Amino acid sequence: METKIRQFRQKLGMTQQELADLVGVTRQTVNALENARYNPSLLLAHNITKTLGKKYIEDIFIFDD
Repeated sequence: METKIRQFRQKLGMTQQELADLVGVTRQTVNALENARYNPSLLLAHNITKTLGKKYIEDIFIFDD
């Protein structure tokens, strides 16, 4: 699944490690998400969305039709 995590994280001046710490995962998980190698749980997607200051999961995660 494609994401905009890197784009929004960098706009906030946040490292992968900082985001990982805030949402309770490893830096490697954030890296895998940013490189479309891992699909998050709904709870993790929600936590990342809120942490990056967005209202909707669709703002961060690009769902394929």
